[in-house]
Amino acid sequence: MTDAAAIAATAAPHGNGRLQWRIFLGFVLGLVGGLAAYAFARDAVWVDTVVTYVTNPIGQIFLRLLFMLVIPLLFSALVVGIAEMGEIRALKDVGIKTLIYTVVVSSIAVAVSLTVVNLIRPGDGVDPVAARELLAQGGEGAKGIIEKAGAAKTGVDAVIGIVPSNFITAMSENDILAVMFFALFFGIGLLLVQGPRTESLKSAIEGVFEVSMRLIGLVIQLAPIAVFCFMFNLAAQFGWDLIGRLALYVGVVLLALAIQMFIVFPALLALLAKKSPTAFFRETQEASVMAFSTSSSNATLPTALRVAETKLKLPPRISRFVLTIGATANQNGTAMFEGVTVLFLAQFFGIELSLSQQMFVMAVCILAGIGTAGVPSGSLPVIALILGSVGIPPEGIGLILGVDRFLDMCRTVLNVIGDLVAATVISRLSGGSLAPSEAESSA
Repeated sequence: MTDAAAIAATAAPHGNGRLQWRIFLGFVLGLVGGLAAYAFARDAVWVDTVVTYVTNPIGQIFLRLLFMLVIPLLFSALVVGIAEMGEIRALKDVGIKTLIYTVVVSSIAVAVSLTVVNLIRPGDGVDPVAARELLAQGGEGAKGIIEKAGAAKTGVDAVIGIVPSNFITAMSENDILAVMFFALFFGIGLLLVQGPRTESLKSAIEGVFEVSMRLIGLVIQLAPIAVFCFMFNLAAQFGWDLIGRLALYVGVVLLALAIQMFIVFPALLALLAKKSPTAFFRETQEASVMAFSTSSSNATLPTALRVAETKLKLPPRISRFVLTIGATANQNGTAMFEGVTVLFLAQFFGIELSLSQQMFVMAVCILAGIGTAGVPSGSLPVIALILGSVGIPPEGIGLILGVDRFLDMCRTVLNVIGDLVAATVISRLSGGSLAPSEAESSA
């Protein structure tokens, strides 16, 4: 297991299963309470008072805590994820092929998810007046966080803006792509400069990652209360439309994941690995079940390693490298989920994202696949920051948190199977084996 995977596993909040049930309970209670207020007291003064002075402030505090931690989390995770590819020097073409494969297949995954959500448009159809009211309310509440990030650059300016002139300014303005570019560049620098001092620096950045993960784990413990507040606010304003939109959203996420799982992956296996997709899925059943039950790529990693060596018969040196890197850097399911969620919430609030804004979402989702921790709810801070950056009320995440447990289980299966597909393809493209001396040195 890589250092980042080990850190993420140890930093994950304890009792996560109970937390997910508490989040679901908060979701249900908030939804029921909000629907009751919508049905029986829609214009009551006390509803406005509760929303203004209780539920909205609690939700905003939760979001601000996430925003406070997400930049150090993304920066440290991306730097460590790239730096851990130091084995590229030992594996040479295997490491380079793994990096290229990860970027290309992640791009395909996000493109598939954005296409599906644009075609079906699950967020359309809500009351536009209520949407504008909540949009104004959310924009005011999050103004201090997103006021600078909301002005998206276009055209050549957008390309130039990816490269920050000042990293500190980029962080203060929540310029996600600029921060990620610097982290990517810095991680490559750690790859190129090997020595005691750079190892110490890498260790310090790993410490930042570990602290950020642990603090986010503590913040996530407040999620049940925040989800209750979010759902009460949303249901009190949108009523029964909310349930229909949410059901359609779940269907769109599952459809996008299914296309990647049963169309894209089989095509990669048949064309690049010359492997029967039917045989592959049969041989990886154990890893699929483990991923579905744990909702964690990191927790499934030992099972995936065993399946790769005993069932798929892949060269250990290649499979160990690809799977350990993939547990934190090749998360197709997570990237797809983030893309669908952002566009769904944009549609829900009546915000039309331009092509350049959707490309921005796509780029962040691809890069965040390297920086998102492979633990339950690891994508939540990333989604919150993307929403703020494109002018969508971040409290919209309350809509999806109640169903996130089931979707998390499904996308984790795609993450793990995607890693095993990558290991199979890279093994085939690399000739199926490495020199005996290399295999022995890895044991």
